[in-house]
Amino acid sequence: MSSQTPTGIQIHLQRGAVSAQVAQVGASLRGLAVGNVDLVARYPEDVPTPSCSGVVLVPWPNRVRDGAWDDNGTTQQLAISEPKLNNASHGLLRFTAYEIEQTDATATLRAIIHPQTGYPYEIGTSVTYALTDAGIQITHTLTNRSDAAAPVALGTHPFMTIGDVDPHDLVLTVPAQTQFETDERMLPTGTSAAPEALREGVRLGDITLDTGFTDLSRDADGKVRHSLDAPDGRRVTLWQGEGFDFVQVYTSTGYPDQPLAVAIEPMTAPADALNSGLGIRRLAPGETWNLSWGIELS
Repeated sequence: MSSQTPTGIQIHLQRGAVSAQVAQVGASLRGLAVGNVDLVARYPEDVPTPSCSGVVLVPWPNRVRDGAWDDNGTTQQLAISEPKLNNASHGLLRFTAYEIEQTDATATLRAIIHPQTGYPYEIGTSVTYALTDAGIQITHTLTNRSDAAAPVALGTHPFMTIGDVDPHDLVLTVPAQTQFETDERMLPTGTSAAPEALREGVRLGDITLDTGFTDLSRDADGKVRHSLDAPDGRRVTLWQGEGFDFVQVYTSTGYPDQPLAVAIEPMTAPADALNSGLGIRRLAPGETWNLSWGIELS
């Protein structure tokens, strides 16, 4: 671990040629490399997290319309954390400093969602970052510590890259059949067929996305795999395990020190899920939910 920064204590992990950096605030994955090649887009350590980079999004990812949702007949009002669009955005732990346990190649970060305005439930959360021979595996655990069933969803927000390649030339593949249409506040209005080009692979410099997807194709091992391919044949893959049935893909030209960046965001529920119910899981008192995803270079 190292000294405090705007994102708290910095955790550095190493296993052979694989290294990672995790920030205490938001339990965010802010660096991953194999050798000297970055797989997660880094940002300067003296600035707060840009664009929610790498942050754990819980107990909901993405947006809640007007911050209001119906909780079994009771209207709950969350704080408006996205004033520009009048939404509650990206959960309740985005700016939380997690408790840390660390070994050389593994770190577990823990935080509690306490009952509060708009969300009257207590949820114990943890996230474990474990380096592998080719990248990293991330495991999330959510436990309902309340006396009533608690609605939960989870997402995360990594920005992907192959650091020694012009990001415009990377080819993005997303195995989705359906995409969400949205209004001017980035809230879902319906669905349509996802572009076939995304399933076949499209040059990152030729697209602009801030889009949620579902009906994701899973491989025989049960994992969904999204990828970025370099012209020389190298591939960085983000896989998402069971329970992660949605993904948000966001391209940005405003990420620090990057001409173009892409976030591939595994989610268990889409935008405004506390209202639609889509993907929301109600954990019984004492129930625990485990979820996993990861990143690999091949």
